[in-house]
Amino acid sequence: MSEGSEQLPCLADIQQAHERIRPYIHRTPVFTSTTADARCERKAFFKCENLQKTGSFKARGALNAVLRLKEKSGDKSKVITHSSGNHAQALAWAANMAGIPCTVVVPNNTPITKINAMKSYGANVVLCEPTVEGRKGTCDRLAAEQGATYISSCDHFDIVSGQGTIALEFLEDVPDLDAVLVPVSGGGMVSGIATAGKAIRPQLKVFAVEAKGKDLERSLKAGERLWPNPPQMVDTIAEGIRLQQLGHLPWLIALKLVEKDVFTVDNEAIIEGMKFSFERMKLVIEGASGAGVAALFSDRLKKMSPDLLKVGVILCGGNLDLDHLPWVTSNQ
Repeated sequence: MSEGSEQLPCLADIQQAHERIRPYIHRTPVFTSTTADARCERKAFFKCENLQKTGSFKARGALNAVLRLKEKSGDKSKVITHSSGNHAQALAWAANMAGIPCTVVVPNNTPITKINAMKSYGANVVLCEPTVEGRKGTCDRLAAEQGATYISSCDHFDIVSGQGTIALEFLEDVPDLDAVLVPVSGGGMVSGIATAGKAIRPQLKVFAVEAKGKDLERSLKAGERLWPNPPQMVDTIAEGIRLQQLGHLPWLIALKLVEKDVFTVDNEAIIEGMKFSFERMKLVIEGASGAGVAALFSDRLKKMSPDLLKVGVILCGGNLDLDHLPWVTSNQ
């Protein structure tokens, strides 16, 4: 698949990525819940990436990118990134697995649990201002100083290919899945899942789930990027999906393969989704995962075609700071 001279991942790239990373990652389980089925009036299937290595789906893309880089550059490889937490943590783990140095630039409001995990994998952690400009500026400066390769959290061929391996596993476990709800930040996961999922099962509908303020649907329906410049962060309790804009590569894929109808959820709905997972499914999930559960229970899904009988939800991560639960801090 391509747009002009743009090289986009295809199913074969994602299958190769799966072969590359499969020995090192978890094949995460698919959970079901009769309570969730009754509430959403469909059959729900939860792909539990909260149980993945490093606690999120990000381990897939990070490891694929690091192993590919090492194939090209050998032991002299160095990597650097900026991230709200999960990608930085995953890249630190992947670099540790590959035996190469890693620096991660993270916003200074990142949960301490994520920062400690990055350090435990041997990463050099550098804090920055919690803005797009602060993250990028710090990362660019350090990359030049260290001679390190920047690995984007989403806008990277090997990252997208790695995240697409979720769909390979999901459709092996639930081959007749009708739709999948994917929390979206920079778009690496939703674009990877759409690439693999639509190639395997063309009738599969891939829906993005966003935090209120992202306004992805307006851009998708217009067929052009309508976000403000410079990029902003969305005000949400789900720190994993704060990026307002999709990356360049994920945008090109989403425009082709992701449904134009986007599920938008607010903080109240995210908290409700998290609590449902905690209380009824006994699964610890973070806010971004709660967004997917919230979309499953939304009126918008209930109003969609009843032919969408089997609906998947990506529980994308479980890296939650238990000392700052959103329903506790929001009431203080």
